[in-house]
Amino acid sequence: MSQKGGPTRGRTGGGNRAECEMSHATRRALRRSGVVLGTLLTMVFTVCVPKVCGDENAEQARQTAEYEAEQAKTIVQLQQFRRSETIVAEGSANVHGTATLINLNPRINSWYLLTLEWGSPDARSTYHLENPRPHEQTIHLSSADRRGIQISSADHVISCDLWSGVNAGPLEEARAAAMPYAPLCNGDLFLRNRVSGHYTVLEWTSNFLRTHVWGGEEIVGLVRKEFFSDHFAESGTPAAPAATATQGRKEQDWPSPASLNADYSELKVAPQNLGIDVGQPIDTLTAGQWYAAQGISGVFLSFIEPQMISVNILDSYRGVVNKLDSVESRSLDYLVAFDLADFDLGFALGTDHPNVGWSPRPPREVRDDLPGPDGISTAAPLVTNGMISPVLAVHTIATFAGGFKREHGAFRYGPFSKINHGTHYGFIEQGVVFSKLLPGLATIYVLDDGSVQMKTWTEADNRLLARVKFARQNGVPLIERSTGGASEPGALVARWGPGNWSGSAEEDLRSLRAGVCLQETPSRRFLIYGYFSTATPSAMARVFQAYGCSYAMHLDMNALELTYLALYLHRGTQFQVEYLVKGMAQSEKQTDNGPLLRFLEYPDNRDFFYLVRREPSR
Repeated sequence: MSQKGGPTRGRTGGGNRAECEMSHATRRALRRSGVVLGTLLTMVFTVCVPKVCGDENAEQARQTAEYEAEQAKTIVQLQQFRRSETIVAEGSANVHGTATLINLNPRINSWYLLTLEWGSPDARSTYHLENPRPHEQTIHLSSADRRGIQISSADHVISCDLWSGVNAGPLEEARAAAMPYAPLCNGDLFLRNRVSGHYTVLEWTSNFLRTHVWGGEEIVGLVRKEFFSDHFAESGTPAAPAATATQGRKEQDWPSPASLNADYSELKVAPQNLGIDVGQPIDTLTAGQWYAAQGISGVFLSFIEPQMISVNILDSYRGVVNKLDSVESRSLDYLVAFDLADFDLGFALGTDHPNVGWSPRPPREVRDDLPGPDGISTAAPLVTNGMISPVLAVHTIATFAGGFKREHGAFRYGPFSKINHGTHYGFIEQGVVFSKLLPGLATIYVLDDGSVQMKTWTEADNRLLARVKFARQNGVPLIERSTGGASEPGALVARWGPGNWSGSAEEDLRSLRAGVCLQETPSRRFLIYGYFSTATPSAMARVFQAYGCSYAMHLDMNALELTYLALYLHRGTQFQVEYLVKGMAQSEKQTDNGPLLRFLEYPDNRDFFYLVRREPSR
């Protein structure tokens, strides 16, 4: 384990106005009562003039129409719940212009877009601001102080000067710093700056071949098939059956163990590449049981080979799931469970992936001459910077790699390739839609109350969009909950083309893969990350089925950096990092002063999930 210094925590801030203007008396009373102003943005607690509310209803209808329109647009027009305010801005030397502040999703209250205009097209600047305390603080423009913003919380209201001239001031100083998160207003606000994301050598080479070499995609596929198929395959090392029950077998607040064939129920396996401390030697670990990660409460690990799964499960849904071959049946899989009562889940886009343009997979006839499937080809002026906010970094206990890149995140074959412009996978960060969530796709999402959900998205689910803080779609489901309550493999698990599992209807390629599922016990809900050393989607479905998952979906595949998971053990200002598989340490950025931690200490080009220790009040 490598020893690293912990990030420094800073103060935070931000916000916006409510939908209709609240009376001054009401505001004063609420401040005295200590009510959190960020929460009030989601409540109907306003004094509303009918004409004002009528105007805002009309504005909302217009924005919804922009969101739904099949036409070229900006990413701002893709935010149907946004709220804007504009004031006359005052700079130094008596320079006047306009300042426009857009809260991109008031219910989430995290991301803002500030635009300053000083009377000419070349004197227009836009800044992507982040409010790191969205539940506690609001941000708005102030006509009384026309050089910045006003930050309000339950116990204070402060003014923050952000501009003092056309080409100067705190905003430009923060931009010039070129930090992914540049502090403003004494650390109560961040400016998100565009930065370059790190690529491993393998990622760089693959991107170069795909982008600059004719037939590069085919070359990458051939190399993957000939040289990386089963490259990471690992089998357990069986030992004598255990004489007594293993750790955690009777713990009611732990995840449920896997349903195993009786012949394997006490068989030990030795995960030789395990990089996480479970408090006992690896040759004492029993298949299908759970073990507590040492030093991080609420995190558990389990190990299984698909051949060990109950015969009743392996014989079920034979028409939906392919029979497992001898290689994937004997390949060891690692699972990590996170107790969702202890952690909040977040999701962040990488600096480059997934992007918002077209995947080359869908047929050309479904493109409708748009710049991208959602009408946009770029996320600008919004900034995706591939790392965790410094405010959250000190509380982060785990990160793991996200889903497919955009070029692989759409359908080439089957019914989904013919609808919704080829059905590109959707994603949302901090309540901001970068790509629409589409019906029929496996979706993991987090609502504004912190609850984590997984399901196959439907048109009816769009009613939740104002509340969705994070979301990632990645193909079709591996597991769904049947009407009888059992774990049921998804209908397209064995259909390579229609399921978009590896891009070709003829492919039958085993590979290193990762997935995620929800397991719900009588007393707990667990998010389970699965690392499959070599598997087809059928093997993944069987494993998640054995663990009783209510829903499961694929993430990414083919390389350790794409199936990466790390745990962080905090010790005051220091912390240790442990990798699910030891080789994942090679994914880190190497410097003269040693490795830097992916997603925490430097920007990465790929999207990722992170888990933060939940505050006691939540």
